[in-house]
Amino acid sequence: MSISVLGAGAFGTAMAVTLSQNGPVTLWARDAEHVQAMRENGENARRLPGVKLPENVTVSAEIADALQAETLLLAMPMQKMAGFLDTHSETLAGKTLVSCSKGIDLSTGQGPTALIRAKVPGARAAVLTGPSFAGDIARGLPTALTLACADHSEELQAELSTPTLRLYRTTDTTGAELGGALKNVYAIAAGTVIGAGLGDSARAAIVTRGFVELRRLGAALGGRPDTLMGLSGLGDLVLTCTSAQSRNFRLGHAIGAGEAFDPSITVEGAATAQALNKLAHTRGLEIPVAAMVLALTEQSISVDEAMQALLARPLKEE
Repeated sequence: MSISVLGAGAFGTAMAVTLSQNGPVTLWARDAEHVQAMRENGENARRLPGVKLPENVTVSAEIADALQAETLLLAMPMQKMAGFLDTHSETLAGKTLVSCSKGIDLSTGQGPTALIRAKVPGARAAVLTGPSFAGDIARGLPTALTLACADHSEELQAELSTPTLRLYRTTDTTGAELGGALKNVYAIAAGTVIGAGLGDSARAAIVTRGFVELRRLGAALGGRPDTLMGLSGLGDLVLTCTSAQSRNFRLGHAIGAGEAFDPSITVEGAATAQALNKLAHTRGLEIPVAAMVLALTEQSISVDEAMQALLARPLKEE
């Protein structure tokens, strides 16, 4: 099968690099100047510096080139996906669309696969998620991810696996998507704790209570407990909440430290916090950590006020 990666951010570039071990890959970016720079430099210096693009990775700014492939990896910000699918729905029909986005669409409250099915009838929808940093994947460091697809496809699993990228498959697209999306919210919380100098013990507490919220919402929406305890849930949460490589953790750290954060960097957790709180409200679910993250990212509360609000909650059984 032929493969294209739509989106030349760090993760999209990393996936193009590793999948090129299996055959030719097209990497699409909407910015023609960015594409020209990658061709001239032989690397994506803007998003993934120091990683050379293999010869069988073709970089293009022409969407028609990328859409010729049978399998398309959608490596774009979650809030951009609906517009892309609407624009190209006719061409995408009948193809395998694998979302690499971790988030919830703000306008619909849907995850990636539900959005794909709604926007592109007839397309095969899957999601690739789990504990991973783009630099690790691109440099061939061993990484394990979850591939969620309703038809439990062993063929797609084999197509997207490489000698250093091991995929575990599941049919639980809901659980896989929720784990990947929600962990970004709690990574902001963890980064805030460390940035504010509250210590590793406080981080462990906030991550644990965040995981309780993640499982609570996952169960309400139909995600399976084993999925939320796996790579796409607990695994991704642990990685994202403990490393400064995570953009969401870095945003939280900047909030905690009272520092400015580069607005050009896409941080999915901020938008996901909005969608998450809406979903929880409609189902009457209590998610105090996520509520504090939303308030912090909207700058409606200070870090001290957020910590005091959480610590002042009624004592209860775990």
